[in-house]
Amino acid sequence: MAERSGYHHGDLRRALLEAAAAEIFEVGPSAISLRSIARRAGVSHAAPAHHFGDRAGLLSAVAAEGFRRMNETMESAASGSDEPLNAIGRAYVAFARANPGEFAVMFRPELLDPDDEVLAEHSGWSFARLTDAIASTPGAVCDGETPEVAAARAWSLVHGLATLMINGSLPDDDDLVDQVLSG
Repeated sequence: MAERSGYHHGDLRRALLEAAAAEIFEVGPSAISLRSIARRAGVSHAAPAHHFGDRAGLLSAVAAEGFRRMNETMESAASGSDEPLNAIGRAYVAFARANPGEFAVMFRPELLDPDDEVLAEHSGWSFARLTDAIASTPGAVCDGETPEVAAARAWSLVHGLATLMINGSLPDDDDLVDQVLSG
């Protein structure tokens, strides 16, 4: 009996997450199913349920992995910069532009498992790191506001910029990112 092409993966979980991110990018997070992910990954329809339980579990794993990778990207950018806050913003936008499938599901709580501890850990780290960077950057906090409010303002700016670039409302342009974040 011939093996199904693509069925055996060195890391089936990773293959399913990659298939889910690609599917999310193509059809949107609301339209995916465990069967469509299995089909894309070339595995049995039971494989995603075995690894993630249900659709919310799969999407939560995609979001958690997205946050983990985005956090690493932001931390790496900040650690090598004289302007860590701007570096974090640029890294955020760059991650979103490079990973639109993951990014599309990371901020859709209605699709995710609210009890997923890994997701909570990774998503919470993002805001905490941004708040810390703001608190340590002279002039980043306006009079009368807390670092958390300044972080919400900064996050809104980079998230909006990334979203507008991904959906084509703004040009996908590094110079524009630099101009917006330095202004």
